[in-house]
Amino acid sequence: MGGSTFIEIDDVSMDFGGITVVDHVSLTVKKGTIFGFVGSDGAGKSTLFRMVATMIKPAAGKILIDGLDVVIWKQRIKTMIGYMPQQFGLYQDLTVGENIDFFMDIFGIFGVERKQRKERFLQFSNLIPFIDRLAGNLSGGMKQKLGLACVLVHQPQVLILDEPTNGVDPVSRQEFWDILFQMKEQGMTILISTAYLDEGEKCDHLALIHRSRLLESGVPKEIKSDFPDLEEAFIYRIQEEDRELVHDNFKV
Repeated sequence: MGGSTFIEIDDVSMDFGGITVVDHVSLTVKKGTIFGFVGSDGAGKSTLFRMVATMIKPAAGKILIDGLDVVIWKQRIKTMIGYMPQQFGLYQDLTVGENIDFFMDIFGIFGVERKQRKERFLQFSNLIPFIDRLAGNLSGGMKQKLGLACVLVHQPQVLILDEPTNGVDPVSRQEFWDILFQMKEQGMTILISTAYLDEGEKCDHLALIHRSRLLESGVPKEIKSDFPDLEEAFIYRIQEEDRELVHDNFKV
């Protein structure tokens, strides 16, 4: 499933004020796949994504994208990725079309190519009928689709999405994932964190992050093989880890 390794996270750690938020995480992501991350709030998923997106530098370890170290090749990597954080910066007082134009200005997309990309990304996100509506007047699901369209205008090789469907209605969530499947079919590599385990089922590969550590990584079907569903599998794994933690802390 997918091609060769495109993203390599090698023994990466990060701490803030002496508190470890990412603890020696290692994993690989194949080109043209959707790699999902699940875990409780504060587990370290967002920090890991920010490191992959060159927003912050790892305290230890290294991250490679297409063989390039994200710290050494930061400026080049920035052109390769599209990053959508939990609070994405849409301009509420600009229309749908104006938001798209703004992001194309940032990436220097002009002329015929600009017109083609604008039409393409508004069309497959079903936003053309709302092109003149202020972003602030869109529903939650439509805002997320607009945010995704803005991230995609420079046609990145890697898409990084931090819980993009939180609080979005089920229909809009499905439409959002339909877009992701289209991007995957075109060869894009996608990292996505989600609070919904039904979305975890849609991923090619899935990782469970808990208390800053990678507890489990594999194909969703394999992870839940001995359990009724992913939720049961992850609850068991988290409880098992917490029991071991308590046991270790109380060793005499």
